[in-house]
Amino acid sequence: MNDRPTETLAPSVLRMTGPLVVSFWMRAAFTLVDTIYAATIGDAAVAAIGLTVPFEFLMIAFWIGLSTGLTSCLSRALGAHRGAQIRQYLKATRKLVSLVSPVFVLLGGAIALVAPRLELAPDVARSFQIYGVTLIAGGALTSFWSIIPDSVIKAHQDTRSTMWAGILSNVVNVTLNTLFLFVFHWGLFGIAFSTVLGRIAGLAYASALARRHERRRKASGQDVVSGEDPTPYRSILALAVPSSLTFALMAAETAVINGLLATGKHATEAIAAYSIFHRIIIFALNPIIAASVALLPYSALRFGEQNFAGIRRGLRQIGMATVAYTVVLVAPTVYPAAPWIARRLAESPITVEYTTFVLRTVPFACLLGAPFLLLRPIFEGMQRGTPGLVMAGLRYIVLTPLAAWLGILVAESQGHPGLYGLAIGLLVAAAASSFVFSVWLHRSLEREVGEP
Repeated sequence: MNDRPTETLAPSVLRMTGPLVVSFWMRAAFTLVDTIYAATIGDAAVAAIGLTVPFEFLMIAFWIGLSTGLTSCLSRALGAHRGAQIRQYLKATRKLVSLVSPVFVLLGGAIALVAPRLELAPDVARSFQIYGVTLIAGGALTSFWSIIPDSVIKAHQDTRSTMWAGILSNVVNVTLNTLFLFVFHWGLFGIAFSTVLGRIAGLAYASALARRHERRRKASGQDVVSGEDPTPYRSILALAVPSSLTFALMAAETAVINGLLATGKHATEAIAAYSIFHRIIIFALNPIIAASVALLPYSALRFGEQNFAGIRRGLRQIGMATVAYTVVLVAPTVYPAAPWIARRLAESPITVEYTTFVLRTVPFACLLGAPFLLLRPIFEGMQRGTPGLVMAGLRYIVLTPLAAWLGILVAESQGHPGLYGLAIGLLVAAAASSFVFSVWLHRSLEREVGEP
């Protein structure tokens, strides 16, 4: 294998993951900030935030797609010492962002026209207009431009700076929320505006760090391989489009599950219990999701170096760390605490009972679902977005609905709540998709290395 200076100096995948774990956990904690502050205004303000979620989710899907494409391309070019390609990818992404950003500005503006025409109470419609327009239109001017410095920083394996950019955004958001709401009395506009300004702070910090990394790269004299990418836009979009679609399919799982639960006995309690489970499992999965984010630049850099042994080594390290995290931290924390959590977050006795059961599946969901999350960025680092999209379709369109439906039928036939069978069905779907994905990656790496 190649033994270039980049490989010896680049940090391990565990070292890259650590700062991202902190960042992701902080982001998870701060996602409730707007809702908590809005609750001091009234139910209309809280409802307005909920109505804005689909628009914000669409922004996130586009952001993740472009970020994945650019980060992978930059990391591979960096590993291959192709400075000309790095310049190409940065220039191409600036043009892509300049096209996408105005679209979401217009989408945010459309909320002002659509809100009064929806069947909403007048105060909810007005709140939706204020919050939605400010957050989506304002955020479109800042969020997408952060893709470029964020990707440059991650391509240089510097996830610590990514962490600090996220922390800075969150701190500014909370500080301005307090100032705008309780001092200036700007209401819901102040809550949304503080989020926009918080993102600007993170963008400014990340941009400064990205410029520093690029100056060091150019001064190092390591761009020794000439040649440009004949299709830079295709290289970026070949990952960006599947990644965005994969993210959309992942989010569709909740809609499918809610639809199945809505037709069963004690539907309200079952849906409420699953909602609590979903929030807890997302929080528990944050370190694993952070590891998947770190694996993209890590594997792409080593793919550029043709260092497949390094890719395997990083994946093994993350796999062992995931098992240790689940066994040592998640299981001993969530399993015994499930009844206590259920009583604090659920109201009716049935909801408490349902919630207790599904929360005790969280450690198993972490273990069985982790490979599915961790293998996709390996493929993306190899400039292959199709496997992730195909596996997302297999899991969320085929396996999840089928396993959940069969689980409900079996559980109810045995006299148990349908939710219990659904939870087991989700574990089966996660295990099956993780297994197929693992086999696919193993064979792909064998072909790349040329092993028999």
